[in-house]
Amino acid sequence: MSTHQAVHVQSAGAALKLVDVDTTSPPRDHVRIAVSACGICGTDRAFISGAFPGMAWPLTPGHEIAGTIAELGADVDNYVVGDRVAVGWFGGHCSKCIPCRKGDFIHCQNLQVPSWHYPGGYAESVTVPANALARIPDELSLAEAAPMGCAGVTTFLALRETRAVPGDRVAILGIGGLGHLGVQFARAMGFETIAIARGPDKAEDARALGAHHYIDSTAGDVSKALRGLGGVSVVLGTVGSATAMAETVGGLLPRGELIAIGVTAEPLPITPTQLIMTGLSVTGHASGTARDIEETMQFAVQSGVRARTQERPLDQAAEAYAALEQGRARYRMVLTV
Repeated sequence: MSTHQAVHVQSAGAALKLVDVDTTSPPRDHVRIAVSACGICGTDRAFISGAFPGMAWPLTPGHEIAGTIAELGADVDNYVVGDRVAVGWFGGHCSKCIPCRKGDFIHCQNLQVPSWHYPGGYAESVTVPANALARIPDELSLAEAAPMGCAGVTTFLALRETRAVPGDRVAILGIGGLGHLGVQFARAMGFETIAIARGPDKAEDARALGAHHYIDSTAGDVSKALRGLGGVSVVLGTVGSATAMAETVGGLLPRGELIAIGVTAEPLPITPTQLIMTGLSVTGHASGTARDIEETMQFAVQSGVRARTQERPLDQAAEAYAALEQGRARYRMVLTV
């Protein structure tokens, strides 16, 4: 039997180690992908620390996968070996539960997520359900495509599904792995784009990414600063801080929207009065389906949006993950094979 290399985390909080594992053929309705690139997402912290229920060890992290199909399982007839594909947080749906029967695949009650429900993409090879595959446009490299499977589709779809129209003011809270894409997508969608981050250091980057305005959240009241710019229709909260998200609510225009995509278990310190008086809404947004990832990549091709990446070989996975943990990533670490 042949083998391939994969990163293993033996138990919650353990070190990332590269090991040899058996390479097996994909079962029915699955494909095996030869991985070329895998982004390192902030949510990988939760997997590596064992924060999700029902996890199995050893764990192979990674849910921003791009590569080429190496082998087809039985009954997969809409792909061929060599096709370039991406897999994100959305790692397959059951087609049987009520959300699936309604076409709401991202909220499948049996949703599969790479690294949680099967070994992820910090590896030379990964086997995934065929319904998780997104075709990669020729114009994107595999390293460019990988972050679109989670960070890209999450920010793109969250913005696209708001009530904002071109010309409206939209604020992106946080300039990190998610936020740096959010700023680019907001500008490309025709919004007057406001970037919010801690300190003055990211102001230049924010403007280079397309922001029309920059707010240093450490320099004063964020809501007041947003009102000084005329108020915003939408705040896209990409940071894992409930307090930081709540501090933007006073800057929303009537019927404005706070969209939360930054993951945190902290409660949002927002009162019903704040929501009622101006008709505000707070929405949580997950990720997107395989088709949503394809549309995200197509828009990226049309608009020139790209993740800013720092590539590292698979055998430097531990060092690349440490860069994320220590806040040194600018702005997406991508493992390459």
